[in-house]
Amino acid sequence: MSTTEKRTPLWVAYGTGGVAGTIRKLDAGYLVTMAGADDTLGTYPSMEVAKNALHSQMRAGSDWPEFREH
Repeated sequence: MSTTEKRTPLWVAYGTGGVAGTIRKLDAGYLVTMAGADDTLGTYPSMEVAKNALHSQMRAGSDWPEFREH
């Protein structure tokens, strides 16, 4: 008998300087973590809100990051 591991969807945000952060899909919403941060930014109700929250924490004037599902 084998065990299966439930994987939660993960998106990595790439900015011009490399990885900016991640968004992970949870039952309660979308969890945002900035690259290098010890704490999460928060959990948001939709992917669009999570993307905006992540972008708002990037350096002022940063281009919109590229989000890739992993």
